[in-house]
Amino acid sequence: MRIRLVVTTAVAAGALTALAAVPAQAAEYNSALKIRGIQYDAPGSDSNRCSGGNTKDEYLTIKNYSRSATVNLKGYVVKDATGNRFTFTASHTLQPGDYVKLRGGHGTDSDTKNVVYRDNCNFMWNNDKDTIYVYKPSGSRADVHSYTERGSDPDGNGYITFHG
Repeated sequence: MRIRLVVTTAVAAGALTALAAVPAQAAEYNSALKIRGIQYDAPGSDSNRCSGGNTKDEYLTIKNYSRSATVNLKGYVVKDATGNRFTFTASHTLQPGDYVKLRGGHGTDSDTKNVVYRDNCNFMWNNDKDTIYVYKPSGSRADVHSYTERGSDPDGNGYITFHG
């Protein structure tokens, strides 16, 4: 009995070590909705002023990769590593292959123009590194990606593509 317990514990510990070694961006989730890309560093000098600032130029693109299912974004949550969050409180329907850009700043949300504004003039994404989480209304994770300015953005344009 004791040998079996020791072997089982060792196997479980090895499995946990293997799971811990997998980076967050390598995880795949059973979700049609995924992060397509992020403009984490708005072009120009960062200015989070509501009037004349450039937070609207920082955005996250979320795409419905399903071939047949329509996804309503109401209740989905987008977060970063430090706890900044945005909840889609209104219905925004994404047909298969459709996408939405979640932008900073203020503006008019539009399904036809594929845009939702956070109604917040503060930048959400860090310019050096961050982790992006997307949660389903049920609370389960839909997608997650981490990035670093140097490791993920070789051309230095402030935009990273995750799912093409």
